[in-house]
Amino acid sequence: MKVLIVLTSHHALGDTGKKTGFWLEELAAPYYVFKNAGANITLASPKGGQAPLDPVSNDPAYQTESTRRFEADAEATAALASTVKLSHVSADDFDTVFYPGGHGPMWDLAEDRTSIALIEAFWKADRPIGFVCHGPAALRHAVKADGAPLVEGLALTCWTNSEEDAVGLSDVVPFLLETEMRKLGGQFERTDDWGVHVVTDGLLTTGQNPASSASAASRLLEQFATVDS
Repeated sequence: MKVLIVLTSHHALGDTGKKTGFWLEELAAPYYVFKNAGANITLASPKGGQAPLDPVSNDPAYQTESTRRFEADAEATAALASTVKLSHVSADDFDTVFYPGGHGPMWDLAEDRTSIALIEAFWKADRPIGFVCHGPAALRHAVKADGAPLVEGLALTCWTNSEEDAVGLSDVVPFLLETEMRKLGGQFERTDDWGVHVVTDGLLTTGQNPASSASAASRLLEQFATVDS
């Protein structure tokens, strides 16, 4: 099984002067879910090279067994330092794709035409796709064959408006992700802030927040097994 993980290349948190990027737990936990299942994993990003880490996600308060394992893993950290440029990958070469969050995707992956085309190619090929937290921002402009929003009519979840409020960034992000998914016709579902919540509808699997990362990756593997059988 070949898994593509797409990370953000965006590092600036709006006009705050602070840094952002991908959220470490949202990469690390799925990475080991896939690796433990024997998958061949490729990390990619719009610009290629070192993907920017949201420094807050590496604070001791947010470290987990998975994040510590990742940081001690020479193979994993080398892959992170040399992500493949997104324009150099093809959906034809992978069985599934997974998008971690962090606030970075709200600025670049939400608008990146290469990423959008990649998602649409996986969808057209009937291959499962997975996203967690702010990762579903990458679905913002993706469409189905008939031109309708890809998420229209699909059950899904993502980082909620109340979670964005709780971290004080509702006025910093370029749009509110929950609001956008609803606007596009997604059938939005959620649990309490910070709770584990994963939704699968057909080929689409989404997780609400960092705590949902491992479960979302596991569900994606289940969907791949179903589609592949």
